[in-house]
Amino acid sequence: DARRRDASATMASTAKGLTQLSLLGGKIAKGDTARATKDYEDYFKHEDDSTRTGNYADVVNKYYDLATSFYEYGWGESFHFAHRYRWETLRESIARHEHYLASKLGVRRGDKVLDVGCGVGGPLREIAAFTGASVTGLNNNAFQISRGETMNRRTGRHDDCDFVKADFMNIPKPDNTYDGVYQIEATCHAPDAVGCYSEIFRVLKPGGIFASYEWCLTDEYDEKNPEHRAIRQDILLGNGLPTARTTHEVLDALKKAGFEILEEEDLVKTADIPWYEPIDPYRRWSPFRDFWSFKTTSWGRNITHYFVLALEKVGIAPKGSVNVSTFLKKGADALVAGGKTGTYTVMYLTVARKPEVSKKLKKSFSRKASSAAAQ
Repeated sequence: DARRRDASATMASTAKGLTQLSLLGGKIAKGDTARATKDYEDYFKHEDDSTRTGNYADVVNKYYDLATSFYEYGWGESFHFAHRYRWETLRESIARHEHYLASKLGVRRGDKVLDVGCGVGGPLREIAAFTGASVTGLNNNAFQISRGETMNRRTGRHDDCDFVKADFMNIPKPDNTYDGVYQIEATCHAPDAVGCYSEIFRVLKPGGIFASYEWCLTDEYDEKNPEHRAIRQDILLGNGLPTARTTHEVLDALKKAGFEILEEEDLVKTADIPWYEPIDPYRRWSPFRDFWSFKTTSWGRNITHYFVLALEKVGIAPKGSVNVSTFLKKGADALVAGGKTGTYTVMYLTVARKPEVSKKLKKSFSRKASSAAAQ
């Protein structure tokens, strides 16, 4: 029974989560965690995005060093939301969400696929198993890569899954390397969408597909509404985002990067269960249906928060851990508010293709042909 396996996995996850407390702070030295936490929070004191976008690598690296162990404890190995039907548990919906995106790539056994912003590699291991392709995870955070490599060895997926430490604004791979590329809720960390998508376009083979689940502001967002702006700012703080883009800006950036748009849809609109339901602390929780998600209920959040407080007091958890727990809760509440007001989506699906002959080459050929005709 799937739900019994879910409950068993949850208990194992909880036990594992307690051992992860020694990993709080990631690669940041234990004595430096409090300062790193303060520096991170200082990036979000003002609504202006320019300081964050100008220092995006530091913002994102600090965030994931500080937050990854909390993510693993509360969410598992796949750090993303999912389109969910009434009959699914959260874990079941997460796997289906990954399979659905992978199905858009059209890849098969032996193909090379890039996961842009791969976290600790939960999706890439699932997608490698689902498609038979070899999947490389791109990540600029050394701590997450070390966790992912450990999980690859533990699950036996080290032969067809690997990692490269790099910035997705400057991917250290030759042109036309990958048969398919995908990203799940990761390129929202990019300071410039066109620059990020252009790098993905470059390393993707002609005819290849880039499939994406993007975090976006929706048409319901009103920049003049103080409540909406406050929600936006807390989402940025609680999730390590330098800025926020609208769905229209994302679509426009893909086109400017050279992609042909095959599909675009906000999947939030077709789900039975709201995407933010797993982190809504006041939702109705059923231990028999989805025991695993207890940790994100109001009770579960508070237990975790005060447990971390106690461990920080006695010196087991590094100083600053409680502040991290606090801004993560603040970010989660803002996501719930963004979902309930309809101003934010985490499931803007785009499926885009790199043309067999790029638009830039077509223009070049056209100019050469015109020049030859004139002569």
